[in-house]
Amino acid sequence: MHLAIVLHPANQMAAQTAGDFLSLADRMQLHVHAAGKITEIVPSASQYRNLHLYDSEREAMERGEITVAIGGDGTILRSAHIAREVARPLLGINSGKLGFLASIQRQDMDRALQEVISGDFKLDRRSFLQAEFSNGEVFYALNEFVFSRKGTVSMVTLTAEYDGDLINRYWADGIIVSSPTGSTAYNLSTGGPIVLPRTNVMVLTPISPHTLTTRPLVLPSQKNLTIKVEPADQEVLFSGDGNNYELPGKSPQVHIRQSDHYIELIGLSEQSYFETLRNKLMWGADVREQNK
Repeated sequence: MHLAIVLHPANQMAAQTAGDFLSLADRMQLHVHAAGKITEIVPSASQYRNLHLYDSEREAMERGEITVAIGGDGTILRSAHIAREVARPLLGINSGKLGFLASIQRQDMDRALQEVISGDFKLDRRSFLQAEFSNGEVFYALNEFVFSRKGTVSMVTLTAEYDGDLINRYWADGIIVSSPTGSTAYNLSTGGPIVLPRTNVMVLTPISPHTLTTRPLVLPSQKNLTIKVEPADQEVLFSGDGNNYELPGKSPQVHIRQSDHYIELIGLSEQSYFETLRNKLMWGADVREQNK
């Protein structure tokens, strides 16, 4: 079996986990494909006979049947954008702090590889959002798109429309448009709701709005949510999954909806989304019970 590996380049725990992974893969006689820089991050990597090196992570992922991403959610997001193009499922092994997308813990890596080899695992399909500019450019985000104030600007004014109907004019630090996958990321930290994955919706969440009555809104994701920068002379920063993009023209409009593109995340056979919520976010935990 052929696996690709992608890891966080500056995380010591990721490097240690990658070393353990390569040792396991060697023992299981698995072929591993990686970008050549792995030998700088994991010095012991060059000793493994079944390790094949390439100029880029994309080339490595094209050679593997499955991509193993080692790091935190940032590593998963970076890998996901390549996986979207090469159509490879992702197995995320957490070596960061929270690791909501990287749901496999280091101690479960052996079991996870055994399930991958036997085919006894679950595939969790996650759709991307797409943002189309008025000039035809299209960008993709697995977690969210964000419109935010740039520099020292105190607040920005943004107009939101859904399928041609006015929703509201927002005076705020910005707006988040998140997918169900991204609902537990920036959206959650700004007071947005948790949305079950594979639900065909997107969440519109204002960031520190001036009016207290402005609340997050859940919308069907099959139709366009249009965000307009009005008035046009504002300095607005637009990003998708942490990558910044230059808004076009003097009065930019961005149309956001669910994309046809997706990735598939590999989970353990007995793993559930609600178990991840409880374990990672302490969801529903009652401190009164813990203090008894």
